[in-house]
Amino acid sequence: MVLVTGASRGIGKVIAIELAKCGASVAINYNSNKRLAKITLKSVRSYGVNAEIIKANVSEEKEVKYLIREAEKKLGPIDLLVTNAGVLHLPKDALDLNYKIWKKIMSTNVDGTLLPIKEVIPGMIKRKFGRIVCISSIAGLGKRPNMIAYATSKASVIALARNLAEAVAPYIRINTVAPGLIETDMAKEFSKEAKKNIILNTPLKRLGTSEDIANTVIYLLSEQSSFITGQTLIVDGGKVVLP
Repeated sequence: MVLVTGASRGIGKVIAIELAKCGASVAINYNSNKRLAKITLKSVRSYGVNAEIIKANVSEEKEVKYLIREAEKKLGPIDLLVTNAGVLHLPKDALDLNYKIWKKIMSTNVDGTLLPIKEVIPGMIKRKFGRIVCISSIAGLGKRPNMIAYATSKASVIALARNLAEAVAPYIRINTVAPGLIETDMAKEFSKEAKKNIILNTPLKRLGTSEDIANTVIYLLSEQSSFITGQTLIVDGGKVVLP
């Protein structure tokens, strides 16, 4: 069974659907929008798999414990985990380091990655099997002075996954996917001019799709990537190869 956090919309929703196409039972985590979560659930179940929606704030330890307990009670042991839940904030001033916003970004993006992993690892170790993929961002790989909090959080996700991967080997594999800008609701934070400039500076001359990320996640969860752990796979149309 696979648990996908932040799966009511965007990349998480498409990951859940694509995993269902592969025949996986899917636990769909959401935090606030039950209506969207139910839409995802309907799409996932249309492929004939078992699936449930579970409300939980993944930045809160008690709620994550509930999430894992409910997911396993309803669908069985969690062998696969995708930590996708995240938030983005683009301040008008790069030096506007609003601490309240900083804490929200760090708790959602970093704690929201650590806590689900922490809860599933004991079971994976006991069963001697586990595959975890963390969704980060290319913002965590380079300088992003216009989004300091977000970039710092995504760099932390990469570091967390890299270090945990060695600690839990050989039976559990942990990898990270670092998307470029993807056509989702989150992309609406960027102006039309900013998106146009990103496309212009991307070798493949387009924004990414949620399917691009979902296909990469499925690869890293599968045995086709059986000799890959502790790595960050960049999915950005070649943007990071530019100076």
